[in-house]
Amino acid sequence: MFKPCVVIPVYNHEHAVGAVVDAVLATGLPCILVDDGSTAACAQVLGHIAAAAPQQIILVRHARNQGKGEAVLTGIRHAADAGYTHALQIDADGQHCVADIPRFIEHAAAHPTSLVVGYPQYDESVPAIRLYGRYLTHVWVWINTLSLQVKDSMCGFRVYPVAPVLALARRHRLGTRMDFDTEVLVRLCWDGMDFINVGTRVGYPTDGVSHFRMWRDNALISRMHATLFFGMLIRAPKLLARKWSKA
Repeated sequence: MFKPCVVIPVYNHEHAVGAVVDAVLATGLPCILVDDGSTAACAQVLGHIAAAAPQQIILVRHARNQGKGEAVLTGIRHAADAGYTHALQIDADGQHCVADIPRFIEHAAAHPTSLVVGYPQYDESVPAIRLYGRYLTHVWVWINTLSLQVKDSMCGFRVYPVAPVLALARRHRLGTRMDFDTEVLVRLCWDGMDFINVGTRVGYPTDGVSHFRMWRDNALISRMHATLFFGMLIRAPKLLARKWSKA
């Protein structure tokens, strides 16, 4: 059985989330909104959005901000409780191309045990420092997985098979903030999951709001890469044996 839904973590994106949800619902997919401790203004907007389409939207609220990773996991847990097998994660700020959702879902339906991961296709306006910073993370992911399976681990547009993600979260405490998107992919790769990389156009947040905190999040990401590196060393024989068996 393949039964997908969309999970949108939301933290103070009241000016952009309405258009994102409208576009998601236009695809015919149900939507789980996770309010990650937003301000009263955003909480009110989310309440109106959910009330306008009660058959299509589940609204879940965190009493306080817990981070993007925790919000995504909350959404995936509610997806499992509602009987969904796959959760398409997309950001609330409008940076992702919602028109690509059908392509992502088609890939997930054809390969239900794989993780469908978006990789950004930027135009010439993207700052060079943004590309360099992402590339550094890509290199660490390739090292920590001993593979080139994942083209981009930082894009928050992807389709998760629900059961393996929740099994991973039960046995390992995953990063709760901006480190989540990368860590979950590396650990699922260690578990033997296959990846399908799908190119998708990515822009800047339509509401101009970014929750990336340079010092805090860079520190979290650096610590995550170091932890994963030592985890890779322990798993290296198994990872290399798996790689050679597929060669």
